Amino acid sequence: MFSIKKLAGVAAIAAAGLVLSACSGPSADNSAGSSSASSAAAPSTGGPLKIAVVTHGSAGDAFWNVVKNGAEQAGKDLNIGVDYYSDGDPGNQAKLIDNAVAQKVSGLVVSMANPQALQTSIQNAVKAGIPVVTINSGEDSSAAFGAIAHVGQSEGLAGQGAGQRLKAAGKTKLLCVIHEAGNIGQNQRCDGAKQAFGNVTTLQVDISNPTDAQARIRGALQSDPSIDAVLALNSQVAARAVDAAKEASSKAQVATFDLNADVVAAIKAGTILFAVDQQQYEQGYLPIVFLKLYKENGNTIGGGHPVQTGPGFVDKTNIDTVAPYAERGTR
Repeated sequence: MFSIKKLAGVAAIAAAGLVLSACSGPSADNSAGSSSASSAAAPSTGGPLKIAVVTHGSAGDAFWNVVKNGAEQAGKDLNIGVDYYSDGDPGNQAKLIDNAVAQKVSGLVVSMANPQALQTSIQNAVKAGIPVVTINSGEDSSAAFGAIAHVGQSEGLAGQGAGQRLKAAGKTKLLCVIHEAGNIGQNQRCDGAKQAFGNVTTLQVDISNPTDAQARIRGALQSDPSIDAVLALNSQVAARAVDAAKEASSKAQVATFDLNADVVAAIKAGTILFAVDQQQYEQGYLPIVFLKLYKENGNTIGGGHPVQTGPGFVDKTNIDTVAPYAERGTR
């Protein structure tokens, strides 16, 4: 048995280091014909406990790959079996949760971009005696659904932070680009930015059609030359926004949520002002720690409040420190 003393040490070291530093599944029904990319479960890492991680990300997504890396590393470090599933369709995500419950997993980690679509499945897990930790999205519904903790970034506060930074940079009109319809977290980000910045307009694009997304951003900048800042809510959209601004001969500077290799390079080059970093590796790693402690020592975390992994901000002042971690897949 992995001792509590040793576990506490691993958890402390992991948390300290990190601060410095989307449908298939077991018997999943793929007949729904979802157009979103699907990912098979990663091989179980073994161990006496079995935890299923079910997210709304898509296979190959740079952001969610980092979450997956964190969960799988925690499984290896703590001798816990971790299976990772993802699907961008809320109905398919609910099925994945139901499948995990049917398998009687020891614990569940779930992201809730569309909480209402997942409510019944999560509450059924809780009724079955399976502890749930929610991550990333759906903070406001986590406790109400019976989860023992939520790990993530309060999106409204993060949006406010981004808005404050852009205002301090002397920007006067902001375009906030929403790339995923129905994701409550993205609306919260733009709402938060509006509270802090003031003059904000939103634009809906589809991340699954990046060429069209770039064209829409370009069109918005061309139709309103007074826009001098663009806030992307995803690192892939950020790269498209940079290109769109160039094509539109716009003076708008781009800022973004989340990191990937392109964003790191763009911050170094000065074409992206900053990135809001929610340290998603922690969103994968920490819930595995929390579920082990809950199952083996009755511990809870947060006292009814979310465990915040952000917002942090990455800009030219700290990009050289963060870049190696992003390259290795932990930021």
